[in-house]
Amino acid sequence: MQEIEFLYDFVSNNSYLVHRVLPDLARRHGARIRYRPIFLGGLFKATGNQPPFIAFRDVPAKLAHHNREIERFVARHAIPYHMSPYFPLNTLPVLRGAIAAQGKPWETTYIDAFFNAMWVHGQQIDRPEVIEDILTEAGLPKAEILAAMADPQIKAALTAGTDQAVSRGVFGAPTLFLGEEMFFGKDSLPDLEYALTGQA
Repeated sequence: MQEIEFLYDFVSNNSYLVHRVLPDLARRHGARIRYRPIFLGGLFKATGNQPPFIAFRDVPAKLAHHNREIERFVARHAIPYHMSPYFPLNTLPVLRGAIAAQGKPWETTYIDAFFNAMWVHGQQIDRPEVIEDILTEAGLPKAEILAAMADPQIKAALTAGTDQAVSRGVFGAPTLFLGEEMFFGKDSLPDLEYALTGQA
């Protein structure tokens, strides 16, 4: 079975959009998804990259087109989406929770819960009380996850995962890998799907 590595941060709206369409794409080709949380702030600092709202701020037409592309993607795939009123915010705690979720039966429930909280429900997911409410509403093991968010080993694992991403040439999120072939952004999904057919 082919494996798609999906590197994401909850603060990335394009990561959310890819998260919504990737499972169907993977199912069509009998592939599995391995979710790899990374800290986008640390990645940007290490690579000298910037998020679009900063990189394009002096080119208003480009920023407007970037936003229009998101609108078209959302409409084409019928994805529930609202720009977060709290963007940008600090996702380190919930990313650490995602590290703790890796390999657990509730991993995708956790990922769904925080992507939806950020990009559907407009919740401020860097507030401890909001995090607790989301965990409770999703039926997740709250005490276990909250303890993991403060665990030095979990913190180190997120840092190591982000550093590894940099070493592989990753410069932003969402990034996907099929083997060692890297695909960046939601617009690369057709190329990823073509590669999954074995024709690339």
